Amino acid sequence: MQLPCNEAPKPLFALGRMLYGTAMVNVKCCVHNERAFSEEHKLKIKQVITGIAALACVSTAAHAQSAGSFYATAGWFHFAPNDSSGPLKETSVGGSPVNIDVPGTGAGISSADTAGFTLGYFATDHIAAELEMGIPPTFDLEGTGTFSQYGKLGSAKQWSPTLLFKYFFNAPTAKFRPFVGLGVTRTWFTDAKITNEQFEGSVLHGPTSVDTDSSWAPVFNVGATYNFTEHWFAGFSVSFIPLKATAKLNTQAQTPVGTLNVQSQAKITLNPIVTYLRVGYRF
Repeated sequence: MQLPCNEAPKPLFALGRMLYGTAMVNVKCCVHNERAFSEEHKLKIKQVITGIAALACVSTAAHAQSAGSFYATAGWFHFAPNDSSGPLKETSVGGSPVNIDVPGTGAGISSADTAGFTLGYFATDHIAAELEMGIPPTFDLEGTGTFSQYGKLGSAKQWSPTLLFKYFFNAPTAKFRPFVGLGVTRTWFTDAKITNEQFEGSVLHGPTSVDTDSSWAPVFNVGATYNFTEHWFAGFSVSFIPLKATAKLNTQAQTPVGTLNVQSQAKITLNPIVTYLRVGYRF
C-alpha cells in the first residue's frame, strides 16, 4: 500500500527523531566546547599579559631600587693642608733628655694631587658604605719661621685609606643626588727623609733619618653625584680631616767632642681639605 508523502512509518519516524536528537547534542557539544576553548584561551592570554606586566613592574622597581647595589669609581684627589706647626724641639742629646725648644722654627706641608678610587655598597636606598683609597701622594716638607730660608726641607709619602658612611638625598631614580658623609681614616707616612743638604749640615749638624707616627682621624664629607645612565655617573666631594702628625728626627751630629746622637721632633697640624672628582660605574 502506498503511503502519503507526509506520512511515514512510525519506526522510521522514531529513527529520524533519534538521529536528529543525536545531531543536536553533538552540535551543542561542539558549540559548548568551542565556547569553553575560547574562554580558556582568553584566560591564558590574560594570564600571560598579567605576567608580562608584573615582570615589567619588577624590572622597573629593580632599576629604581639602589639597595643592594655595588659601585666603583676612579678619579683625582687634591689635598690642601691648612697646616701649622710648633717649634723644633730637641728631646735628647747623647742619650740625655733635654727637651729644648728652638724658638722661631717650624715646618709646613705642601699641597698634593694623586689618582684615587673607591668601592661602595648601598645598604638601603639612601645609606651607603664606601672605602676610599689612592696612590700615596708625595708631600714636601717646607721650612717656616727661621727655617723658611731653606725652602724645601724634605718629603714624605702619605697613606690614608678612608671608610665613609654616606647618606644620599632624593629618590634613587633622581639624576642629581647630594649626600653627606662621616667616616674615619688611618694615616701614616713612608719614605720620609731630609733632602736639603744645607739644612741638614748647618742646622741639624749631621746625617738625619726621619720617622713619623700614625694616627686615626675623623672625616667629614659632603658632595653630590649625577647619574648619566642606569650604570654610569659622575661625582664631586669635599672632605675635612682634623689631622696632626709628629715628625721625629734622629741625627748623628758632628760635634767638637765627637759624634753625638741628637733626637728632635716637630709637631705639625695638617687639617687637610680633600677634594675628589670622580667617574663611577654602578653594578
